[in-house]
Amino acid sequence: MPKIKTNRGAAKRFKKTASGRVKRSNAFTSHILTSKTRKRKRNLRQAGMVADVDQKNIARLIPYK
Repeated sequence: MPKIKTNRGAAKRFKKTASGRVKRSNAFTSHILTSKTRKRKRNLRQAGMVADVDQKNIARLIPYK
């Protein structure tokens, strides 16, 4: 069997946890930050988990991470 290529776009956006779940960063953090509150920006720094329905598809894009 040949190796599976990692999707490079997905590799930059997602990481796998030790238990195999997929971690993601939040959107809305790159620009127009002046109109967002400090609290909102601070909470956007925390990583989230990918939704259960998307786990399988994204894990397939990053097989070796």
